[in-house]
This record gives sequence, structure tokens and C-alpha cells, in this order.
Amino acid sequence: MAAVQESLPNELQLAVDAHVKYIQSLDTQKDDFNYWLTEHLRLNGVYWGLTALHLLGHPDALPRAETIDFVLSCQHDNGGFGAAPGHDAHMLSTVSAVQILVMIDALDDLEKRGKGIAKVGKFIADLQSRETGTFAGDEWGEEDTRFLYGALNALSLLGLLHLVDVDKAVQHVAACANFDGGYGVCPGAESHSGQIFTCVAALAIAGRLDLVEKDKLGRWLSERQLPSGGLNGRPEKDEDVCYSWWVLSSLEIIGRAHWIDRQKLVDFILRCQDVELGGISDRPGDMVDVWHTLFGITGLSLLGYPGLEPVDPVYCLPKKTIQRVLGK
Repeated sequence: MAAVQESLPNELQLAVDAHVKYIQSLDTQKDDFNYWLTEHLRLNGVYWGLTALHLLGHPDALPRAETIDFVLSCQHDNGGFGAAPGHDAHMLSTVSAVQILVMIDALDDLEKRGKGIAKVGKFIADLQSRETGTFAGDEWGEEDTRFLYGALNALSLLGLLHLVDVDKAVQHVAACANFDGGYGVCPGAESHSGQIFTCVAALAIAGRLDLVEKDKLGRWLSERQLPSGGLNGRPEKDEDVCYSWWVLSSLEIIGRAHWIDRQKLVDFILRCQDVELGGISDRPGDMVDVWHTLFGITGLSLLGYPGLEPVDPVYCLPKKTIQRVLGK
């Protein structure tokens, strides 16, 4: 594949330098109204951008010390993290904080300058329902398999999975399974590619992939590929670059990634990039954003695109990070 790429037109080559500059520029736009409209995504955005930079082979493109300072400034006394300083603590931003600190090997800073690893673990564990085994996102009680996956993700990275009832969480995931092999946001909800990833990845962390109907699920997921080469989240929906991650990672976890046309998906992702200013959009011709930039790059990494660091399909972190932390 590497030899072929050299002869391709610019729009079908990954514009690595442009993407790095685009991600670096995101925190310099503080005079832009949209910067403040997205404050509720700030910590997640740092995770998206930083992960993309690591996969692009530029792990030092963001200043490490400033990154750590920002992450710790988002932590509350209860151990959880908000999306930005002053925002309520939430599971999603807490998971992003853990992933960032693990990726840049900064858990020591959390222990020395933050509220400590144990407090983070307690914040997450306290959000598990003793009745159903699932997790809420925050103290207000909204439940979602995204939060369950996030809890198992972060706690396993911190070595604190023992704080929660993993078996009960697995039972909840199993209850979310549908006749088509997919999973929904809760028991009885329709299958959706994003929720399938959270459920399958959670089962992978728990060591219970035996519960997945792999062939049935693989068929459903592979049917998400459209003539453009892109993937959608559920039947009759448009293709979207982000499903290059949600669909493909699930297929990778269950060993069915070869069931889609990999080259057509590579070409679709590359057509969604801005080769001059950087960034990747949801589909060709649309505005870029850091969310789709990350998931376009993770999709390309899973597809074995040359020059990219391998991504772990369960954790959405560089494989070298998971090997360092978990020995996998």
C-alpha cells in the first residue's frame, strides 16, 4: 500500500502536516464565538486532538505541561472532572481526563497535584447502579452504555476495576443485545453503531466476548458500508466519517474487519480531509472538526494506512500506550 500512495493525487493522500497544524490551532481561536459555544466539549476535545496527534506521529505537538495543568484544573473535590474549569463533573470528561493523563504518562501528576487516583476511581464507581449494573453520567442520573464503557475503560487503565461490579455491568450489556446481533443504548433500544462499539468494547475489557453473536453482528456492521465506501450508523442513514471508527473498531474486536471493502473506506476518509488547512469532515465538502479528524485518523489506522501509529480498537488510544499501561 505504501508504494501505491506515493502516486496518488493529493486529495487521496493523508495531509499529515496540515492536520497537525489544524489541531495545534484549535486553542488559539479564543476570539471566535464558536470557541466558547463548544466549552462544554473542551476536555473531550483535548483528548480527541491529542490522540490524533499521537497516531499521526507527533505526540509532542501540544505542550505537555500546559496540557497537564488544564486537565487538573478541571478536577473537582469528588475526584471527577468537568468539561472545562467550573463545569460539573461528568463521566465522559472524567474518562477523557484519565485517557489524556495515561497517554502522556502523567498519572503521577494526578497523584501529587490533583485529587489522587483513588478519588477518581471512587467518583466513577459511585455512579454504578446496584440494581442494574449500568452507570450514570453524573449525579443527575442519566444512564447510557457510553457511561458503562467509559467506566470500565478508565478504571481498567487505573488498575481499579475491582471497585465496581463487573459481572453486573456485563449482565446489563447482555440485556441490551438485539435480534440482529447489535446493541442499543439500553434494553429494548434499536441497534446503533456507536452503542454497539460501547457494548462490544466493554465486553472486551471484561473478558466476555463469548456473549457476542459475532457472525450475526458482523453481518449487520458490514452492511453499514454504502456505495461511496463510507459507513453509516444504522440502516437508511447517510455515511459519516466517525463511523469509520465505531463500525470498524467493533468489526476489528470481533475479528470481522475483513468483511468490508477496506480500500473504498480509505478513499472515502481521504476525500473528507481539507488538504490545505487540515482537518477531516463528516463527508466530502463539509466543514472539518476535531471529532471527525480523530475518528477519520483512527479509521485509517485500523485500516493499516502507512505512516500512522497503530490504534487499540478497544480503548481508542495508541497501542503503545496500552502496551505500556496494561502490558497488552
